[in-house]
Amino acid sequence: MSYAPQGQQHQPHGPGGDASPPPHGDPYGPWEPEQPEPPRRRGRRRLVAGVAVLALAGTAAGVMAHYEIPPFTDKGSSVSFGQGGGGKGSGQGGSGAQQPANSRMLMPTGPAADFKNSMTLADGTHVAVTTLDGKKSGFKGKVWVWAPKEYNDPKFAKSGFPVMIALPGGAGYPNNYWMGTDLGLQTSISKWYAEGKSKPFLLAMPVLNPGPDDKGVYWDGSDIPGQPKMGTWLTEDVPDLMKANFRTVKSRDGWAFMGSSTGGFAGMKAVLKHPDKFKAVIASGPDIVPDSSLWKGHDKEKAENNPELLAQHLIDSKGPDVYIAFQVGDSESNKKTLPDVQKFVAAFGNKGPVHTSLRVIPGGRHNAKTYVPSMGEGPIQYISKVMEGPVE
Repeated sequence: MSYAPQGQQHQPHGPGGDASPPPHGDPYGPWEPEQPEPPRRRGRRRLVAGVAVLALAGTAAGVMAHYEIPPFTDKGSSVSFGQGGGGKGSGQGGSGAQQPANSRMLMPTGPAADFKNSMTLADGTHVAVTTLDGKKSGFKGKVWVWAPKEYNDPKFAKSGFPVMIALPGGAGYPNNYWMGTDLGLQTSISKWYAEGKSKPFLLAMPVLNPGPDDKGVYWDGSDIPGQPKMGTWLTEDVPDLMKANFRTVKSRDGWAFMGSSTGGFAGMKAVLKHPDKFKAVIASGPDIVPDSSLWKGHDKEKAENNPELLAQHLIDSKGPDVYIAFQVGDSESNKKTLPDVQKFVAAFGNKGPVHTSLRVIPGGRHNAKTYVPSMGEGPIQYISKVMEGPVE
């Protein structure tokens, strides 16, 4: 807006849009009619303005995607993982098809779970979450799942994939930290498979405990009398969820655990206690014996969940074979962790059906960021060699 000196006013524009000249003696100089801007300059300015608008829009979209503001994110959208309606025999690569009796692959049994996208990885795969109402344990909690890109590859459309149940350390509630992409578990499995080191595992990432680690209370991934049946949750309900929604492997040769700290203990114990269902585990910096304060007064049940006693029982009964890949940092915060694992390996490892390997991580500490890269230096190869999948 322009302003005339006090006491003077510019005349209004005429009906045709032309400005009338100001009064004689206007101190702002002689009046000249407004000239149209040259087309080239006008086009250049419009181009610059358009680019600026697009840049601002792109920045805004990126910010809104980062903060997960719809519609700039697909978080929360439904993910089917190829399920075709949730009935028995549904699922990508064979919906409605008859499965040969001698097939080693198990078609999704249904019903399909209500999976919601938690995050989308760079390769287009999804980490999705559902709330599982455990029919056998009676416990209701969250489970995150992930399928490698090979699962939707037409080459594997009629193949069952191996499952790895990944358990966190600490409380493992309300989240399972393996579901986050910052630790790189999903991308590492894809990389290791491409390098010929690993099977293309499906991942199941359930909560480990029924509540927060309040004042050191945890449940040892076990069915402690009078408490939520977390052992049944991990070894029955979570596998049932995977069988219902994915093409899996019928035999125990397609089922494994991995875990760190308390999750390493729970995974190792699950394999030793249920060798008919699970074949292998990667146990990183694990506890070796149950030590929850909730076992007080339940010595018999505590013994039934003790990996040392379970390993000896498996040796005495001569099988079936299980494979435990230990990895422990040489700079763990708990100085007993490495000696305890070494003692277990010396007492039970490679004696009859209990097969073990131990990788000591140079400079390794008690955390997931130490354990994931190290898995590719031996542990993932160790269990992958004895597991099956993809299978038809």
